[in-house]
Amino acid sequence: MEKRQFGSTDMLVSVLGFGGAEIGFEGAPQEDVDALLGAALDSGLNVIDTAECYADSEAKIGRAVSGRRNDFFLFTKCGHSSGFEMPDWDPFMLTKTINRSLKRLQTECVDLIQLHSCTEELLRQGDVIEVLQKAKAEGKTRYIGYSGDRNDALYAVECGAFDTLQTSCNVADQQCLTLTLPKAAERGMGVIAKRPIANVAWRSGPNPPENSYYQSYWERLQKLDYDFLKSADPIATAMRFTLSQPAVSVAIVGTKNPSRWAENSAFARLGSLSPSLVQEIRDRWSQIAQPDWVGQT
Repeated sequence: MEKRQFGSTDMLVSVLGFGGAEIGFEGAPQEDVDALLGAALDSGLNVIDTAECYADSEAKIGRAVSGRRNDFFLFTKCGHSSGFEMPDWDPFMLTKTINRSLKRLQTECVDLIQLHSCTEELLRQGDVIEVLQKAKAEGKTRYIGYSGDRNDALYAVECGAFDTLQTSCNVADQQCLTLTLPKAAERGMGVIAKRPIANVAWRSGPNPPENSYYQSYWERLQKLDYDFLKSADPIATAMRFTLSQPAVSVAIVGTKNPSRWAENSAFARLGSLSPSLVQEIRDRWSQIAQPDWVGQT
């Protein structure tokens, strides 16, 4: 699998990484996680990204691949100690949950700890950043990053405190392509694209998806009405659009299906889209996107 330099870090990362949300939130059996991650690592994936709030995702990953720790880069996130809907930015609690994440992941040090959807206001206060800086100084993480969108992400890029940025980037979510990614690249930040296939929100067809998490993308895609969505492999085109962005080092794709990884890997091996198709998708976005189509967290 193709690998790219991860900003100014010493990491050479696979263009596709594994996202750990689904295996936690959707209750994937441990044996499926073992098979999925084992196959992914064997095929060349070397990035696993999770978070403290993804149910038991960290623990499942720790049980599955801690014995292969030298085979991959391990990223996690902090800030939601009791679940994603319950943020907790108390510095003492952040420190405790970082330690908890290390225990769950069965490692003494991760490669990246990220603040998870922290507001600009909190970032400006500085104490949450200091927690990550202290964790780095204590050898609990090699790098620190920010995961989020919109002007919060812009401040995170511009403040100079972070090594990496994780942000939404896909055919239905293109604000970052002008707002944050160029500046992140200028500053040598590694960029992680989340939601690179827009949650495949078009699959529900003309009816809104039952899962409200996919709703905004479905509504946007109904209006964007991209020609490629009518093709045989819309997922491949969507993924390759994200991977065609020069600032993107790695795109995080989540699944609980062991066979799905092989499909995603095959799409990534097709390489970047033609510049003309990338521009066609960008032009369509410019024509249709509404002012409130901001980055989705």
